Amino acid sequence: MYKIFKRVTDFVLALAMLTVLSPLMVAAAILIKINRDGPVLFKQERPGLDGKIFTVYKFRTMSVRTHDKSGRELADFERMTKVGSFLRKTSIDELPQLINILKGDMSFIGPRPLLTEYLELYTPEQMRRHEVRPGISGLAQVNGRNAISWEEKFRLDVEYVKSISLKTDVHIFFKTITNVLTQEGINSTDDNTMEKFTGTKEEVH
Repeated sequence: MYKIFKRVTDFVLALAMLTVLSPLMVAAAILIKINRDGPVLFKQERPGLDGKIFTVYKFRTMSVRTHDKSGRELADFERMTKVGSFLRKTSIDELPQLINILKGDMSFIGPRPLLTEYLELYTPEQMRRHEVRPGISGLAQVNGRNAISWEEKFRLDVEYVKSISLKTDVHIFFKTITNVLTQEGINSTDDNTMEKFTGTKEEVH
């Protein structure tokens, strides 16, 4: 029953936020376009509810160039644009995911949608993170974000799945707002600048 309420609430809130924040999103798009280094939106396939693949939307924060003039591969921090750095610090880069929420691909609160290549690396317990819609923010994001290990993130994701409730979602929602305002833990976006997940040797309980 709560999952139905959650979906309806997500849709109504996402629609309201898109209406209110559309000027800010247009301004962000113009700044990215002025930078003239790739398309405004970053699009990538991610696994969602039940592992179903969908396309996630974000504002582009990194240059499309992957190598310098000498052919050396650029690190993610080197590809980050000035505009992109600002968008990440303020989490404005996440706003296009409101469209994903309207479409039913995502929720405001839930495990972050990660790379499709990780699907075959999860333990059965870690795979449970796909029993709910992925979210813009989740339990792992308000409890360390990039400062914790992949295994700890997945443990928190599964903990959320097992205890999903209005109380938990409200707590994560307001904790996320606090983190954004104080920029606590805002230094990168999940798997984009973290070391890639290569699998867990032993199943985490």
